[in-house]
Amino acid sequence: MRSDQSDHDDQPRSNGRRGPIAIAAVAGVLALTALGMVSCGDRDGVRFWQPAGGAASNACPRPASLTGSEFNAQETGLRALRRAAFRGDFFAQLELGARYAAVRATDKNIEDPIESATWYALALSNDEGYAPINRVDRGGFGGWRPLSKYDDCRAYERHAAYQRLDRQLGQMTREEQEAVRDRVIYVLSTQDADGYRTLARLHDGLYGPFGEPEDNREAREAWGRGQNGNGRDRNRRGYYSATNLFQRNDVDAYLYNYLAVQTGDVGAYVLLKDFERSAPSRDQYQRFVETKARQWTPPFEFYPNSAPQSGVPFSDESRPRGDAYEYALGRMASELPFIHVGRALRYLGITDTAVARPEDLSKRQIETLEAMLGHPMEGRLSYLERVRAIQMAAINGSSEAQLVLAVMYAEGIGLPADYARAFRWFDEAARQGSPEAKFAMSSYFALGVSGVADQDKAQAVALRIDSALSGFGPSAGRLQAVLAQVSRSQQRR
Repeated sequence: MRSDQSDHDDQPRSNGRRGPIAIAAVAGVLALTALGMVSCGDRDGVRFWQPAGGAASNACPRPASLTGSEFNAQETGLRALRRAAFRGDFFAQLELGARYAAVRATDKNIEDPIESATWYALALSNDEGYAPINRVDRGGFGGWRPLSKYDDCRAYERHAAYQRLDRQLGQMTREEQEAVRDRVIYVLSTQDADGYRTLARLHDGLYGPFGEPEDNREAREAWGRGQNGNGRDRNRRGYYSATNLFQRNDVDAYLYNYLAVQTGDVGAYVLLKDFERSAPSRDQYQRFVETKARQWTPPFEFYPNSAPQSGVPFSDESRPRGDAYEYALGRMASELPFIHVGRALRYLGITDTAVARPEDLSKRQIETLEAMLGHPMEGRLSYLERVRAIQMAAINGSSEAQLVLAVMYAEGIGLPADYARAFRWFDEAARQGSPEAKFAMSSYFALGVSGVADQDKAQAVALRIDSALSGFGPSAGRLQAVLAQVSRSQQRR
């Protein structure tokens, strides 16, 4: 599906080119004092943009493009932008939205409305785009107003992003809109407490459509409200389709605040308590949300490894952070036999046989996996890429990889321990007939894992019998012991 070409007329431009900007936010601040911007004013306490000069003069300045239009240079530029965007760079997110919307003719080969809408939505939810930077009280001359024009150019960028996102979502099916929403949730879930807090605001009716303060000018415009606060009610359909991407509800808002607390962030706890007190009866959901949080998993294992027809794959630029991730990755070498990675590579068609040692892989085979993942081709298999190989095989239907991935989550090998995800992958493998997975699930139900699987002795016995009948040794031995005990008790009668 193609995005609306009317977007082209109001897109920001700098010297007719766009490019990667890992330091764009800093560069934008420094460049504003030297570059002429549009004349901005203030009416009734609301920012506005003078129409003279068009989009080029209203937009925040951008560095010149660092790459050309050739395919390799284009891919390099996308990689740099994605690294910055995954780490929350507001301008990189805007730039990716424009790239995937194919604003430039040279970007037609990577046009992808879903990916474009994802990054525009992330930019709108990014507080780097609306948090005041440099304001001063000018008394009788209009109250608090920008000391520089940085606040105003960012406001214009958000105003334009709302319009472009609205047009894109208006042309999508419900399934495509859900794909956009799932990708936004995944990216934010990789940003620890900050990302979960953003997700909480996206679902909280006390904030704007993308988590901004409700009195934010662009939020009010999106809701369809005028300068005097007139307009549509917050609970009705907003003026823009973009306002309906995330539905407001207290349970999900509470859930994401709670998940932020689970990361260990102390400030998140303060915000959670503030959330509970912010509206009547919100704290009544506490017990329900705690249970839901134990079952919650992000929409993806890692960012969808699909690609536009150009062959430029999407890449997951969220890198493991924190001691828990580093410790789990470090256990890969000593505690996960490499044969499991080898079998995953064989399932993915990268190798013909299941290699038992990393040194048995050729440089070309490693680079094939790196290309599938969108990683730089270094010809050396990192611990993270070993994890990704198993994840990719599991996602694509390998019951063996699903079982291995479940054990990795259960034991905290390669990935931090997560019983909800472990249960999910045991369940996936069991559905494909894995007797080992059925035995593992029987243990879950026998013991009961709070919030993941309630204790259910009958279900545990049924799964253990099924596992034994499928030929799993430990389960068969346990079943024989139970049958022998039943026989002895009957003989005594």
